[in-house]
Amino acid sequence: MHIGPIPLANRLFAAPMAGVTDRPFRQLCRALGAGYAVSEMVTSRKDLWNSLKTSRRANHEGEPGPIAVQIAGTDAPMMAEAALYNVERGAQIIDINMGCPAKKVCNKWAGSALMQNEALAVEIAAAVVNACAPRGVPVTLKMRTGWSQEHKNAVALARQFEAVGIQMLTVHGRTREQGYRGMAEYDTIAAVKQAVRVPVVANGDITSPEKARDVLAATGADAIMVGRAAQGRPWIFREIGHFLATGEHLPPPRVAEVRALLLEHLQDHYSLYGAYTGVRTARKHIAWYVRALPGGEALRQHINTLETCDAQWQAVAHYLDALGDQMERLPAATGTTEPLQDETEEPSA
Repeated sequence: MHIGPIPLANRLFAAPMAGVTDRPFRQLCRALGAGYAVSEMVTSRKDLWNSLKTSRRANHEGEPGPIAVQIAGTDAPMMAEAALYNVERGAQIIDINMGCPAKKVCNKWAGSALMQNEALAVEIAAAVVNACAPRGVPVTLKMRTGWSQEHKNAVALARQFEAVGIQMLTVHGRTREQGYRGMAEYDTIAAVKQAVRVPVVANGDITSPEKARDVLAATGADAIMVGRAAQGRPWIFREIGHFLATGEHLPPPRVAEVRALLLEHLQDHYSLYGAYTGVRTARKHIAWYVRALPGGEALRQHINTLETCDAQWQAVAHYLDALGDQMERLPAATGTTEPLQDETEEPSA
């Protein structure tokens, strides 16, 4: 599979999630079987480009290609300028966000709110494509099925986006009105796939290898994108890949492997965020890893009291050492569609 001229390792993608898919997490997903991982949303507001949050989100040091950056905004010239800003800093693919349902985004007419104004949505897409084309940088776009159950316009928009040069479309199988409630539906994604020639990626409630197989079959999509199910379970990509290739399940990962992965992830996280912010933002990742494990809740409560990276790292190491004495492998995963984190964080700044 390709995005424009850029080849991808496979058709298993890690979804952009605000406050989650930073560089350490993207690299971890890639190492564990994801063929492609998109950055957190970066604002199109120039006055925020030098903020610490944006500089971290635009950090791609040591990241394997292709480097994809998602941008969000409501003004076509500003979005075009933001695209070039990120290309100059290493982005090889620009992704336009029209899928985030966060109120902070939608109140600013960004994210999935843009689907209410088709003319503006297409104007933004065209402006970004025209800015990136001279640099040879393909532009992709992520959207929802529509604004509401009564206003599902993903198919109409998909045709217009393809016409202005968008080279891949990702569709989350919910409306903006749904947020992350209810179940994703895939008929609209299948209709988008039938309507366009560019690659189409299915997203929403893909929580297990079987669900990945079924969504690919139901939609005819070229790829799938996994979001919340990868939180605390980044090895889901290799599990899906193995199942799609063989029809068989991999055994759950060994505790010793998870220990090594998590402790390295924490070190990378601290390096990116620094001690004060790093120890605090790492808490959610640790909680996701251990939420279904024996003693996981007690560990979560304990790490919330720790104020230094070293103390946090040591607490996790000791917990996993003890867990390794109890079991060789993690318990078998069970797919869930329950939200695992509040994906309504401010994507700008």
